[in-house]
Amino acid sequence: MSRASRRCQPVPAQVRRTAELLERRWQLSILYAALSGAIRFSEFADAIAGISPRMLSERLRELEGAGLIARAVLPTSPPTVEYRLTARGRRLGPIIEAMRAYSEAPLGSGRPSD
Repeated sequence: MSRASRRCQPVPAQVRRTAELLERRWQLSILYAALSGAIRFSEFADAIAGISPRMLSERLRELEGAGLIARAVLPTSPPTVEYRLTARGRRLGPIIEAMRAYSEAPLGSGRPSD
């Protein structure tokens, strides 16, 4: 008696591209900080322990390039820079919230459920 084999679908290119962006170190932490209200560089730096200013700048530029964060220079003296999530960036909120909730859930038996 033969069982029909199950085949999984290939990972779509869109999912891979998003994963490649979010897999980079610090990206999810920066997005979490932005979702939590950080808008200034110093607020991101305070929220993300261990990130260097150089790395934070680089990652913010990457997120801006991906259309997830918008950078605005305000005409103050000295100029102030703010980073805000775009609508596209805010759409990642439920995913990041699910990750936070998952991390708080008690550990199970480690066995997959049927």
